[in-house]
Amino acid sequence: MMHRSLDHGRRPPPGSARRCRAAMPLAVVLLAFAAPAAAQQTVSDVLSFLLTNRTILTDDFDRDEEAAAMTGSTIASFVVLELATLPVASSSGGFTYRLDPALGLDVRASDSFGPFFTERTLTSGSGHAAIGISYRSARYDRLGGRNLRDGTLVSTASRLDGESEPFDVETVTLLIRTDTMTVTGSVGVTDRLDLSAAVPVVRVSLEGERVDTYRGSVFTQASGAARASGIGDAVVRARYNLLRGRASGLALGVEAHLPTGDEENLLGSGRASIAPRVMASYEGARVGLHGDVSYSLRGIARTLGYGGAVTVAATSRLTMVGEVVGRRLDGVGRLVSTTLPHPRLEGVSTIRLTATPETTQSVMAVGGLKWNIASSWLLTANVVRPLTSAGLNADWVPTIAFDYEFGE
Repeated sequence: MMHRSLDHGRRPPPGSARRCRAAMPLAVVLLAFAAPAAAQQTVSDVLSFLLTNRTILTDDFDRDEEAAAMTGSTIASFVVLELATLPVASSSGGFTYRLDPALGLDVRASDSFGPFFTERTLTSGSGHAAIGISYRSARYDRLGGRNLRDGTLVSTASRLDGESEPFDVETVTLLIRTDTMTVTGSVGVTDRLDLSAAVPVVRVSLEGERVDTYRGSVFTQASGAARASGIGDAVVRARYNLLRGRASGLALGVEAHLPTGDEENLLGSGRASIAPRVMASYEGARVGLHGDVSYSLRGIARTLGYGGAVTVAATSRLTMVGEVVGRRLDGVGRLVSTTLPHPRLEGVSTIRLTATPETTQSVMAVGGLKWNIASSWLLTANVVRPLTSAGLNADWVPTIAFDYEFGE
């Protein structure tokens, strides 16, 4: 739902507004009597509304529209990237098995239950399968180091030359939250080959306000809210254990993201992607080191992903995990403020929030545990903390998951 309001008592800046007085009444009438937006809107519609519903007269419609479109596209892209390209739980099940020739039986290949997101090289074992369900909740506070929630994100402003502060400022506040429940499954086709899939069910909510502050007078210019839920982009993966020695080794894999989510409501990217992956692991009696590298060839952005993890098998039923997960995104962009002279008013400059395409890099730290609570049930709990300001960030992102292993 979207709402628009307008203050009829605004005054143009003295000494520079003489030329815009004739235009001001017309703008007031158009905005005041504009038809209200439809009650049901997509998340993209509301985001666009909040970024384009301005009252500051810049006299440069094309540049305004371009800036708003680039800003909205960048914010939307980062929401989708958080949902569609962040790594889901490792495709390898917590329980891994290998055939012991001396016993003629499958035995656990490692006392460790493996990392959260970084892939390890051990496979589940022929005939062994696992299913799981996880829940993750995130409330996003910042985008590229800019605060989205405290009303300091300047969308458009006018400033007199020689003054440090604008006399008219429009700011945007955005409250973005995502809740994701993901169903996962994996199966050992052979002792060296695993197949897996993940299907997320996503809920996205966005609320926002656009506030105009004119020479100390504050009024709400526009507000909007939208919520959407549904299936996100599904993931299918394959992994082949190329070299192995006990629990250590080298593996190759591939990961594909399918465009099953609603793009208009930011539930999915609208594009398929495929990413080859290389994985390496070293596991001792209790401590394991794992690393992987992947590169997305298609999708919303070309993405170089990487991860490293340390696992400690505290007991045969409890594994402690620490990870660093990163990604480099080509061409997604970042928010910037541009300042240009007003085309008709001397001594007035217009400040716009826009975006510039460039390579960004984000890194996250992950910590938590995996606990074999009973039989073949595994409880996983972790927290993600961003280490860089690039992209859309939440202070803490908790995840909890349950997995069940079964097989021959």
